Amino acid sequence: MIKKLDILIIRAFVGPFIAAFIISIFVLTMQFFWLYIDDLVGKGLDLITVLKLVGLVTLFWVPTALPLALLFSSIMTFGNLGESFELVAIKAAGIPLLRFMRPLLVITFFICGLAFLFANNIIPVTQLKLSALKYDIIVSKPSIDIKEGIFYDKIEGYVIKLGKKEKNDSIIHDVVIFEKGYSLQDNILIAESGVMRVTKDKRFLEFILKNGVRYEEKGQRVIANTQFTRMSFREYKKVFDLKSFQMNKTGDSAFYDPKMLSIRQLNLAIDSLEHVDTFYQKKSTKEITPYVRFARYADTGWKGKIINPLPKVNPTKLLPDSVKQNIMDAATNQLATIKGSIEMMARDYNEKYESLRYHEIEWHRKFTLSVACLVLFLIGAPLGSIIRKGGLGTPMVFAIIFFVVFHLFNTFGEKFVKSGQTNAIMGMWLSTFILIPIGAFLTFKAMRDSQLFNQEFYYRTFKQVRTFFTNLKKK
Repeated sequence: MIKKLDILIIRAFVGPFIAAFIISIFVLTMQFFWLYIDDLVGKGLDLITVLKLVGLVTLFWVPTALPLALLFSSIMTFGNLGESFELVAIKAAGIPLLRFMRPLLVITFFICGLAFLFANNIIPVTQLKLSALKYDIIVSKPSIDIKEGIFYDKIEGYVIKLGKKEKNDSIIHDVVIFEKGYSLQDNILIAESGVMRVTKDKRFLEFILKNGVRYEEKGQRVIANTQFTRMSFREYKKVFDLKSFQMNKTGDSAFYDPKMLSIRQLNLAIDSLEHVDTFYQKKSTKEITPYVRFARYADTGWKGKIINPLPKVNPTKLLPDSVKQNIMDAATNQLATIKGSIEMMARDYNEKYESLRYHEIEWHRKFTLSVACLVLFLIGAPLGSIIRKGGLGTPMVFAIIFFVVFHLFNTFGEKFVKSGQTNAIMGMWLSTFILIPIGAFLTFKAMRDSQLFNQEFYYRTFKQVRTFFTNLKKK
């Protein structure tokens, strides 16, 4: 049964929560655009594309904004109640802290479920659409993706490096282009400056280069007599075909990332990746056994400990000179083949294992962000009742401090999992494991009207300590 006290607490909470949520979404969305502001401004993007990008980025940050909004609004709500002495009146009536936290606790559980549903059903689609939109912008405006001083290899057959770009992204300087000819070596094109632009049909990227040199070497790899050509130019036009990496706007299936999967899809992917050990055991046996024929004749003694080992003998001395070199060449080739197979399988295995870690990270993230709403509320509510300060100043300071702590430990844990230093459970739940004891401690202090953040309490305490040492010194 909802009582007047519950209605009072809920009314005091709803306004700050909505305001905190809007502020959190705005700040997190602006964080994204601050990173890409130089790449988006002045590129001729239409209003619909910009609005669509803003909407997708906003939806992407909703699960992260909910815990921050709950933390800030809970501190602000209980701080306002404490500052206006309503909290004192409620406690004086014999109502404990957990009782008037109960209506907000119910709302927090509802928000936790909403955050999970959002992260599981909406965020994967949002991430997919956002990746497709960013890729489509890059295709239509390749200058967005070509950074200064960074090798750009997304155009098939070429690697491009720009020393400097002007603000309009059309005038470029210190251009280096590597043409992958798959022959003797890559051709190199160097120019002091130029102009970069996309054709009207958006099928080609044109470089009008000025004052440069083109190096080309032709010939076979096995011979030393090759033809080297060095051509200087004042103006040179280089055209890149963008058809090789263009896609339609509906081509969402071209992207795959664990962030784009729901819990059900992640379970299927993780289940298949967890059996990778058995797969590579069978694959290694199948691919390596034909090259080690002696393993077919292995007996029990070969696999166990050899009690009386044979004396060490150089096997090459047992071979006739006429066939020694051929046998050694054949053995070397077989060993090289075995080594190449093992290295290729090891590289493939590491990639699969890394993919497994990334899928586990996203699986746990669906739950950690929703549980973070509850954890941060259990920190914010008792903290607000202790500090008894309303408004935006003090609550915002404490909210930022605890959210930064949460975000840092969450980031550290994710990095530990990606590097393989810990498992996904310990890494992704690290921030939760650390903040739960803090929330329990603050709740314990708030239930006993602790003076944890009372300046006067610390002033009196230190004054007594100083008086004690002063009297001790006089004696």
